[in-house]
Amino acid sequence: MLKARVVTALLLLLGLLGAVFLLPPAGWLVVCALVCGAAAWEWGNLAGFGRPLRIASAIAFAAACLLLGFVSGLGTGALSGARMLLPLYGLSAVLWVIVVPLWLRRKWTLHNPLVASGVGFVVLVPTALALVHLRAIDAILMMAAMAVVWVADIAAYFTGRAFGRHKLAPTISPGKTWEGAAGAALGVLLFGFGMLAWLGANQPAGALTVAFVLVCWTAISIIGDLFESLLKRQAGLKDSGQLLPGHGGILDRIDSLTSTLPLVGLAVLWLAR
Repeated sequence: MLKARVVTALLLLLGLLGAVFLLPPAGWLVVCALVCGAAAWEWGNLAGFGRPLRIASAIAFAAACLLLGFVSGLGTGALSGARMLLPLYGLSAVLWVIVVPLWLRRKWTLHNPLVASGVGFVVLVPTALALVHLRAIDAILMMAAMAVVWVADIAAYFTGRAFGRHKLAPTISPGKTWEGAAGAALGVLLFGFGMLAWLGANQPAGALTVAFVLVCWTAISIIGDLFESLLKRQAGLKDSGQLLPGHGGILDRIDSLTSTLPLVGLAVLWLAR
């Protein structure tokens, strides 16, 4: 299992780097749309959709990503129309900052197909478009945003394994602990300030603000992870899919990215106004 996880992770990383740095903007948009469609297929499984509705959801979500990407100009690498994504990013922010914490607390389910489709759209389509948007700005920016989430995930895993004693959400994901969450925050802080120092952006006056943003970023990434864990538990599934050997499905790999990347896109647009 460990060997399969490592091999799959390396292949995914190589594929990601190749797509990010070698494909033209339209090609990257198509890749993101395909990932969105595949994730929508898995989302339909979590929601209990029948096969026809799962197929329709996958096609509709991928098509929406393509359409919005080209209409906003991101399919050509232009940023002039990126502000068209503000409503989608705003919906995503409301979902992750307000709705999902309540969802986790009250253990709501995806029993209504209309609600499940709407929530799935807000979870997946803004994430795919944020990947296109951030890459159009700077591929390194996009990779750095993803790396923060990966650092949080890795730090939480190893810290939790070594020191975990107090359960974070025992009825949702028994393996997660408060010690793991603290380790994730510490890992992200070290990574974030290390990156800033490497880039020569050493500004002590804004250190507290940067630390606050990084800790909030970590918390939102954990919320994304917990949300998918809850949906899998309610659906009676261990993994969202079986596409990635040793890793489960696509949703299992992007759960924390769905809650963070659209907020990064929103912040970028807000700062650029």
